Amino acid sequence: MAITAQMVKELREKTGAGMMDCKKALQETDGNIEAAIDFLREKGIAKAAKKADRIAAEGLTHIEIEGNKAAIIEVNCETDFVTKNEQFKTLLTDLGKHIISEQPETVEEALQQKLNGGETVETAINSAVSTIGEKISLRRFTVIEKTDNDAFGAYLHMGGRIGVLSLLEGTTDEQVGKDVSMHVAAVNPRYVSRDEVSEEEVDREREVLKTQALNEGKPENIVEKMVEGRLGKFFETIVLLEQSFVKDPDQKVKKYVADKGASVKAFVRYEVGEGMEKREENFAEEVMSQIKK
Repeated sequence: MAITAQMVKELREKTGAGMMDCKKALQETDGNIEAAIDFLREKGIAKAAKKADRIAAEGLTHIEIEGNKAAIIEVNCETDFVTKNEQFKTLLTDLGKHIISEQPETVEEALQQKLNGGETVETAINSAVSTIGEKISLRRFTVIEKTDNDAFGAYLHMGGRIGVLSLLEGTTDEQVGKDVSMHVAAVNPRYVSRDEVSEEEVDREREVLKTQALNEGKPENIVEKMVEGRLGKFFETIVLLEQSFVKDPDQKVKKYVADKGASVKAFVRYEVGEGMEKREENFAEEVMSQIKK
C-alpha cells in the first residue's frame, strides 16, 4: 500500500513520533494507522497517550434541561465570530428545547420535524444561514432521562467549546453532578467504569505493554506482573471512576461520588469539531470576509 504524506501527518499528530519513524511504522503495518500506533508504542517511540483528533471546526455545544429530560447538542459554524451572535445563541436554545420535546432518533429526522409548530428545523437553520452569512449545521445530540431521585450534571467549558452532561443516581444534588461533569471536561475519560471496556481493547493493550516490556529488556518471569501493573495505569487514563478527582487529586472520582451516596450512571462529552477538519484559511482573509458580510 502506498504511504501518503497525509497518512504520515495523521500518525505524527496521534503519537508525537518523528516523520521517518511514522513512515517506517506505516510501511511495516501496510498503512494501518491503529497498528502503526501499536508498532511505535512497542518500540518505545510513541508517547503513551494518543493525541486527540485535530479540533478544527467552529461552533458551540449547548445543554438544555426540562424536568427529568436533558439534551446536549453541538451546532457548527464556519468561524468563531458567529458563536457570539445572539441569533446563533437563540437557535441553540430553540434546537435544544426541540430535541427534548420531540426526541428524534437522528439528525436527519430532527431536520424534518416542525420547530415550535411552524417551519421545519432545517428551514429554521437555513434562515439563520441566510441572515448570518455562514454555513450552520446541527451536528449531533444526545437526550438523557432521569428519575426524581437522580441528578443531572451540566457543564459548559470555554463558553461551550466543550460540553458535558452527566447522570448521577442516588442523589438529587446537581452540584455533585456538575463537579463530575467538570472533571470529565478536563480529563476526557472514555468510559464510566472498567466493566464498559471491552475485552478486546484490554487484550490489545496487554499485548502492547508486554511487547514494550520485553523490548525494554525486562526478564520474562516478571513481565506478566509488570503488565498487570501498567494495565492499572491504562484504566486510569480512560475510566472515569479510576481517575484522581480534579478538584481533590487525593481521592478517586469513585470515592468522591460514593461519599455523596451517589453513583455515575452515564456521561456525554462533546468537544466542538472533534474529528473534523477545518479548511485552511488566512486569518486576515477571514476577518475581511466577515467585514464584507
